[in-house]
Amino acid sequence: MPRLCQFLKHFVLPSREILELSFLGPFENSGSMWVSFKRSISSGGRRPKKKIYHRVYELDRVMDLQKKPSLIFHLKSIIQSEKHQSVLLRDLEKQVGFVHKWNLMGVIEKYPSIFYVGGGANGKPPFVMLTQKAVKVACEEDEARHLMEPILVKNLRKLLMISVDCRVPLEKIEFIENELGLPPDFKQSVIPKYPQYFSVKDVNGKACLHLENWDSSLAVTNREERLANQGVLGVNPPRKVRISKDGNFLGPHAFKMCFAAGFRPNMSYLSELEKWQRMEFPSPYLNARRFDIADPKARKRVVGVLHELLSLTIEKRLTSAQLDAFHSEFMLPSRLLLCLVKHHGIFYITNKGARGTVFLKEAYDGTRLKDKCPLLLFYDKFVALCGRREMLSNDISSSELLT
Repeated sequence: MPRLCQFLKHFVLPSREILELSFLGPFENSGSMWVSFKRSISSGGRRPKKKIYHRVYELDRVMDLQKKPSLIFHLKSIIQSEKHQSVLLRDLEKQVGFVHKWNLMGVIEKYPSIFYVGGGANGKPPFVMLTQKAVKVACEEDEARHLMEPILVKNLRKLLMISVDCRVPLEKIEFIENELGLPPDFKQSVIPKYPQYFSVKDVNGKACLHLENWDSSLAVTNREERLANQGVLGVNPPRKVRISKDGNFLGPHAFKMCFAAGFRPNMSYLSELEKWQRMEFPSPYLNARRFDIADPKARKRVVGVLHELLSLTIEKRLTSAQLDAFHSEFMLPSRLLLCLVKHHGIFYITNKGARGTVFLKEAYDGTRLKDKCPLLLFYDKFVALCGRREMLSNDISSSELLT
């Protein structure tokens, strides 16, 4: 059985007659998946033509670009957690382990514009701290966190509204707290401030975050907001309008398609896609228990749920393990990988990094995330201190870094 990385290289895209995938189990905690597939028997004994799962190299590169910044921010948080805003190099191993210590040592050596190493003379042990310029930029994090709070509260409420019982175990929210942009102490710093929206209750021995009040004005998906801005929502397109070759269709029930550069859909594929794009489906904010999963409209609704979940994250992506953690709360399909691969114009699965990661394609322009929240703009500004201009948002000018 090939692993996910091999699977994505050689996978034959599902169509009505080609593939039948079966899971040996749901996504594992490690983020890796084992799948098996079988070819249908073609007439004449000929081998069926392969249809490759086309890579999106820009999104693969996003995972490579985040490796060094993640180490930088990890070391920054360690330094800022210390009383004297510095940490002895010999103590790094105690906090992060032997292997990770040397990864951080490499970052310290490579980015002297962010990290200053002192000591090592007169019997003084060497230590690392932030440079003055890095400290100045780091002070802006509090302001970014302040601007993020109303966004976080809104997204948390929407997350609970999508769940079948309007509640989610706190441990699962902690599992995606970084992806949601929540601070590490959100259980003490955010939730108690909004008793009108949230409460924590014990359910079967687990602490769960409950939604206190339903707000219909929030029950609007990111997809619907985009269509409303385009003036498409609520307008039924004429039957004569055909779907374009890029898979896009201006209709109130359509999803934005972003096919890989090498993918060339034939007329049969586009015809089926047009029927799917025209099909009405229930809102992700309606209770999933009301619908039969065998209904095509309910299956399209699942795509809407996945789309909305990814839209609520700050970088519009989640790992496979994180998606799998919400199977019961959002009644996701057991064959989740099949659903994601089938709708490869909407989602992209990369095997780059330590875990399989699912991207919302429409949120990216190449390697650049189109819309960035205040916290991501701060991250960009801090990382840009090391000279990596490709990590710098278009919304931040170079002159800002010099002041």
